Amino acid sequence: MASVRDSALDALWSNFLGIAPNWYKRTIVAFLVFNPLVLVVLGPFAAGWCLVLEFIFTLAMALRCYPLQPGGLLALEAMAIGLTDTGTVRAEVLANFPVILLLIFMVAGIYFMREVLLFTFTKILLGARSKLLLAFLFSFVAAFLSAFVDALTVTAVIISVAVGFYAVYHRVASGGSNASQAPHDHATDDAVTGVHSADLDVFRAFLRSLLMHAAVGTALGGVCTLVGEPQNLLIAGKMGWDFTEFFLRMAPVTMPVLAAGLVTCVAIEYFGVFGYGAQLPERVRAELLAYDAAATARRTQTEWLRLWVQGISALLLIAGLALHVAEVGLLGLAVIVVQTAFNGVIDEHRIGRSFVEALPFTALLVVFFAVVAVIHSQHLFSPVIHWVLALEPRSQPSMFYLANGLLSAISDNVFVATVYINEVATAFEAGAFSREHYNQLAVAINTGTNVASVATPNGQAAFLFLLTSSIAPLVRLSYVRMVVMALPYTVVLGVMGYVGVHYWL
Repeated sequence: MASVRDSALDALWSNFLGIAPNWYKRTIVAFLVFNPLVLVVLGPFAAGWCLVLEFIFTLAMALRCYPLQPGGLLALEAMAIGLTDTGTVRAEVLANFPVILLLIFMVAGIYFMREVLLFTFTKILLGARSKLLLAFLFSFVAAFLSAFVDALTVTAVIISVAVGFYAVYHRVASGGSNASQAPHDHATDDAVTGVHSADLDVFRAFLRSLLMHAAVGTALGGVCTLVGEPQNLLIAGKMGWDFTEFFLRMAPVTMPVLAAGLVTCVAIEYFGVFGYGAQLPERVRAELLAYDAAATARRTQTEWLRLWVQGISALLLIAGLALHVAEVGLLGLAVIVVQTAFNGVIDEHRIGRSFVEALPFTALLVVFFAVVAVIHSQHLFSPVIHWVLALEPRSQPSMFYLANGLLSAISDNVFVATVYINEVATAFEAGAFSREHYNQLAVAINTGTNVASVATPNGQAAFLFLLTSSIAPLVRLSYVRMVVMALPYTVVLGVMGYVGVHYWL
């Protein structure tokens, strides 16, 4: 009987959080046991702060376990022990429903534009012979697209380009042909011949640099507009800003940051520092050009028509956002309808695949709102907000920028922005400051959470997505390497953002 019980307990422990490390599982269990004890001994304020710090820990450890499960358990416990209630959580979710619509429909809508985005980045990669120009174009185009579509989708497209080209050359390096359609394992170098081994290593470094330039580009563009990041729409909703006003309010900070980011991109490529500067080997270029020419020749009239439909849909989406003709999420739904109708996608399962990418993060966002409900119910951030608001008004935006940036570098920027904008909104409604000062604080919160979050993969969903994607191990892109490669961007963009918030708002 004892052995059966032990076997059942082992199975239960094995199932709990799956393949997460045992130390991580024990930590989460300790959190769940510890919180009620803190509530009884020290009260709800201390227990609430413990829960928030524990939730930030789950965000920081996202590579060990997706935060939805451990964070969700913490949120459920918070409601069970009375740190908040389901009504408050519901109110938070409803208040931020436009953000949920954005994630569900806009990401799915852009899913049906992947072919035209893939086509665009492919032509850029093979059309620019100068690495400086190529790096600049990848960063700029990623920034431009991320200002109008979801950064995760832009990152996914760039990853698809990188994986596709890596697989083509890896096949050649392994003694195959770039025209072959036979299955090939490009995750192992066992069959790579000596003549191609050095070129393959340089090609990896080349792809790494482009991936990082593009990832930072998504942050540069994402901070600029209402749809660039999920928290942008949340902040715009609190402030009552439409697409144009949001852009103009952010521009004194975001435009200098964008310029500084593009200059940094060119500079680190030119000097070849922090892991940048690798050139595309000529043998690799020749193989990729031959592959692209063959793929273009095989493209049918139907496939060309699909590209035209997707391109026109992209232009209509940009126009709809700029003119604010409808709620952002509804524009995403309109894009889905138009593209699927005119490209013949009428099967439910094919349409369903477009929602796969967005829904896990949408679920996590609802957990964010549950933790925010705890913060509101227990007034956890009130002392911090009151301390900042007691400072000289001129220094308050820059202090919010620094505080948001630091937290966003170690946890998720959407969560940080959600917490701060809600607290500042409450203070404004209580008459703590003027509307103009409220506008400045909102800009500081948005730029602080978006700019500094490039420091680590924890801060931005697009960075975390890149690190956990199939391309990362292929091009040897580790967590530490991402942090090192992001360092020059972190310093330059962080300083420029601070200057913009402190002097130009």
